[in-house]
Amino acid sequence: MAKRPQLTGRAAILAIVVCAIAMSLAYPVREYIAQRRGIAELRAEKARVEADRQALAEQAEQIRDPNWIKRTAKERLHYCGPGEKCYVVMDAKPDKTTTTVKQPAATPPWYQTLWESVEAADTGQGRKAG
Repeated sequence: MAKRPQLTGRAAILAIVVCAIAMSLAYPVREYIAQRRGIAELRAEKARVEADRQALAEQAEQIRDPNWIKRTAKERLHYCGPGEKCYVVMDAKPDKTTTTVKQPAATPPWYQTLWESVEAADTGQGRKAG
């Protein structure tokens, strides 16, 4: 009895059809996954923007309050209301971190000094050694 071949014509056609179906589905599935990822990113961005909008709405509501305006002016700008006595406390000793330290002037490099002396000698403005 003759041995039958492992790969028949029907099996080859079936394999080709399965590969064609897999190849035709690969791109749409990849696009579907990419679109789902994009939707998730847009939803996260929408949530962030909504939170920012809510914070700005709360801040706008707070700014409309006249008591908040007065309190902020007193805290930040050191304003005093009519009939109030305000005091400013000055430090007796200056803050050591705010004092400026004079830096000595940086000496120019040797070649710059040399070139300036050559230019001064050319123009006749140089000093005579002596």
